[in-house]
Amino acid sequence: MAAGSGHGHGAVAVPEDLPTGSVVTSSGRVSAAEVFVEPSVADHPFTPVQLSRIDEALTLASRETGLRFSVYLGELGDEPTARAGELHARLEGSGEAVLVAVSPGQRIVEVITGAEARVRLPDRGAKLAVMSMVASFREGDLVGGLLSGLRMLADQAGGRRRTH
Repeated sequence: MAAGSGHGHGAVAVPEDLPTGSVVTSSGRVSAAEVFVEPSVADHPFTPVQLSRIDEALTLASRETGLRFSVYLGELGDEPTARAGELHARLEGSGEAVLVAVSPGQRIVEVITGAEARVRLPDRGAKLAVMSMVASFREGDLVGGLLSGLRMLADQAGGRRRTH
């Protein structure tokens, strides 16, 4: 990957003063190469097989219910409910979206439902799924908790509604 930065206002780049991997182009612009390092597997909380299982659970829950299920895993900040709401609002079709936001470091799980999804997935059903997820998370089973939580949420929402 290369990034360039122009030197305007009469500044002249001297090649000897440039960092390694930088060059002055014929137009006088400095182009610098940056090393891109693939993140290591240690940087990811899930293995490829676990990611595949989560993706499959999301797909099945969405297909069975007609709602749009998503999972967010990461820091939710000082106002976790508000942050989860912001993330939910960004989802395509947020009215029928269900977001499961998990911040393991903060020990927080939020389930945010859009207006249409809330009709089919009342707070009581979401709370039961959260309790199940939290129990698994306490045992150190992040993937199992997410999978069982998604299944419970989909079961609570029921099958896809058909309109005639």
